[in-house]
Amino acid sequence: MKRVVITGLGAITPLGNTVNDYWNGLVSGTSGAAPITRFDTTHFKTKFACEVKGFDPLTVMDRREVGRTDLYCQLALGAAIECVADTGMNLDTVDKNRIGVIWSSGIGGLMTLEEQIGAFITGGSIPKYSPFFIPKMISDMAAGLISIRYGFRGPNFCTVSACASSSHGFIDAFNFIRLGKANGIVVGGSEAVVTQSAIGGFNAMKALSERNDDPATASRPFDKDRDGFVLGEGAAGLMLEELEHALSRGAKIYAEVIGGGATADAFHITAGHPEGLGVKLALEEAMREGNITAGDVDYINLHATSTPVGDPAEANAIISVFGDHLDSLSVSGTKSMTGHLLGAAGAIEAVATTLALHNNTVPPTINVFNRDESIDARLNITPNVAVKRDINVAISNTFGFGGHNAIIAIKRYEE
Repeated sequence: MKRVVITGLGAITPLGNTVNDYWNGLVSGTSGAAPITRFDTTHFKTKFACEVKGFDPLTVMDRREVGRTDLYCQLALGAAIECVADTGMNLDTVDKNRIGVIWSSGIGGLMTLEEQIGAFITGGSIPKYSPFFIPKMISDMAAGLISIRYGFRGPNFCTVSACASSSHGFIDAFNFIRLGKANGIVVGGSEAVVTQSAIGGFNAMKALSERNDDPATASRPFDKDRDGFVLGEGAAGLMLEELEHALSRGAKIYAEVIGGGATADAFHITAGHPEGLGVKLALEEAMREGNITAGDVDYINLHATSTPVGDPAEANAIISVFGDHLDSLSVSGTKSMTGHLLGAAGAIEAVATTLALHNNTVPPTINVFNRDESIDARLNITPNVAVKRDINVAISNTFGFGGHNAIIAIKRYEE
């Protein structure tokens, strides 16, 4: 099997529209939550979200293309452009037939879907849909647009597994490269669903926080007063590259990818297994594949959505696997700052995990005011303030509705 490394990063998030701004926001414990600006929330139970601020799609595509793409694609292209530039890859000489794009979205162009159907309903019975309705809406279009922009003709598709989507894509890219089917793959995810239908739908499920009086403190993983997740939007991308290919061009290397675990809870359509059974299996698989033990892992970026049921289940799985090594393990939930980006969550958290390892810094879990006493006190959740420490091996957890679990493991690169 070939070795796989991470050689490029890109991000557009509620904390900033570059990787540096995103990372600085995480380390400083900044919340990206604020009142929703995209629509009138008067009749909605939740009136806030973690929106991307100040992003201009005209900085990544021309006006004509903007009109033909959904926001989730525009965000994807923005993050991919930063990622590819960060690799330092010579696009004039690289074999583009061996570079792929696997880009995920849990929902795709929901904003377009809402607009087009809304226009039809209010406009009468005569169908007057845009000819770009379908290509703007479908979840695979971001992967296509990125490949078209660069002429990358390697593996190209979209993984969809709800909130585990982009971590599944990451695992797919890892496998394609180590099997020799590509020299490099831009892997990532994007989501743009701060819309009436998404807020209304998640409200109906009682999944969202309704802390409208103080949005910045609404996402509070492991706090006893947590009342649901905060919806987020954005995009992130990583270049996964075959090691010898990266070395041959003198690439900088952020980390080495060593394993991935993908399992199912086989339990419930929206709730995870209460004991975290599927999560435990995925953790064990990622570590087995990476040839590491529980004692080798220094940091885990948790899924930690701030829901009453989800946080304890994930904690149970961590404690089951790492119980004898909790004193040397740091974990944190960065959704406390970014909100939950659904299908893009795995991508932005893979970037956060990579940077945590690269910078030997654990970003915090903010808004921990009254820690839930039912969660084992031995679990070091890095409350409220970032911590400097040596990180040589790190893991990122993501889970999705349907019982999907996808976990990735990375380590510091050594020759």
